[in-house]
Amino acid sequence: MTLNWKNDIEYMELVEDLIFTDDVQSLSVYKQHHYSNRLEHSINVSYRSFLLAKKWKGDLRATARAGLLHDLFFYDWREEKQGEGTHAYVHPRVALNNAKKLTEISELEEDIIVKHMFGATVAPPKYKESYIVTLVDKYCACEEVIVPFYQRAKFRASAYFGLANV
Repeated sequence: MTLNWKNDIEYMELVEDLIFTDDVQSLSVYKQHHYSNRLEHSINVSYRSFLLAKKWKGDLRATARAGLLHDLFFYDWREEKQGEGTHAYVHPRVALNNAKKLTEISELEEDIIVKHMFGATVAPPKYKESYIVTLVDKYCACEEVIVPFYQRAKFRASAYFGLANV
């Protein structure tokens, strides 16, 4: 699904000081969920979380900004291990440290970033905004894997069976 985040003035006002920084833009070089890169994923999580927070009367600024920064780490976790523990435990803490180098992080934003892997980790989020980003992150991860996989399988099936449109 194509999101029109660039034309959403309210969203852009909340993240414009972060989204075009070298650190955030450099996420585009890291593969995320097989068919996307980390920048695309982070923007998808941020914008969709922002939209849900708006609908559910949450803190829009914290949700959009922490959603954008939730995966702000600069290594391929499949090839490189950082710190002690699982990737699900370590990378939110690395992302938080990197986010703190970019901008001031509120207690709410910290909870969102550190707890976004709840389900794969045991510490539950404290705030509804943290749950929003956690759930949107899982949704986006599934969408980023399943949709392209389905499209490739459909294309291969149509080519194999000689069908114009499956």
